[in-house]
Amino acid sequence: MEARAPQSLPVAVGHLRRQARARWLALAPRERVGLHLAGVVLIGFAVWSLALAPAWRIAREAPIQLDLLDFQLQRMQRLAGEARDLRQTPPVSSTQSAAALKAATDRFGNQARLSLIGDRATLTLSGVSGERLRQWLTEARSAARARVVEAQLSRGAQGFSGTVVLALGGGGS
Repeated sequence: MEARAPQSLPVAVGHLRRQARARWLALAPRERVGLHLAGVVLIGFAVWSLALAPAWRIAREAPIQLDLLDFQLQRMQRLAGEARDLRQTPPVSSTQSAAALKAATDRFGNQARLSLIGDRATLTLSGVSGERLRQWLTEARSAARARVVEAQLSRGAQGFSGTVVLALGGGGS
């Protein structure tokens, strides 16, 4: 075997091009048309997959995402407004806070029991509707300046049952 001298890259590329051209010319005209069509389909698929499909998906999903973001922004602004309002309300004493919680809890009748220990209040519920619980929590937050620190609720056929633990003294914390 005879050792060949290493070829430079342009010479090697030129040699490969000549070989490919010779093979191309050796193909029948029908085979050339088939390979052209396969190349066009392959290039079309690549352009679709890499450029058009992602842009199409983004354009289709953008309005939905914008609506969702607008909804989240409105909710955050509403919550920020509520937080601002709560910060501006004057603090209430522990006695006033406990009295407000007791008054709100009395409306539940025998469906709820309130236990006050130090700066914590524990509400034990048994079959309370979601709307009544929401009203109680709103009143606890606004009138008693209490905030929920823990809740263990389960929903049954009669309503919610479980416990809600609140921290009292909303002015200091």
